[in-house]
Amino acid sequence: MKITLVKKIKLDGSLCKKCEEVQQKLDATGQISLIDEVLIADERDPLSPGMEIASLFNVERAPFFLVEREGKAPEIHTIYFKFVKEVLNQKTLEEDELKEILNDNPDLDFL
Repeated sequence: MKITLVKKIKLDGSLCKKCEEVQQKLDATGQISLIDEVLIADERDPLSPGMEIASLFNVERAPFFLVEREGKAPEIHTIYFKFVKEVLNQKTLEEDELKEILNDNPDLDFL
């Protein structure tokens, strides 16, 4: 299995806020050692490796994880906690997963 993390650099040259948060979580938990490659999707350069991968897989969110398993179609994961649970097989709190989903989708709301 190969795991690629794609992080975004915004037009002003700064790393996106969510990318910074995910990077901090990966570093704090030691999960960064499980990432095989980190690519940058630089909004200032449409030909940057991360932008090309995002375009190839029609991904419009950053950060995201590209998971390639032998003999299987590549998987894209845009939700960190879901990625940790489903790919890294590590425990997460459902509350954290739901918060991330709501933060990433401001149009959603509780019923």
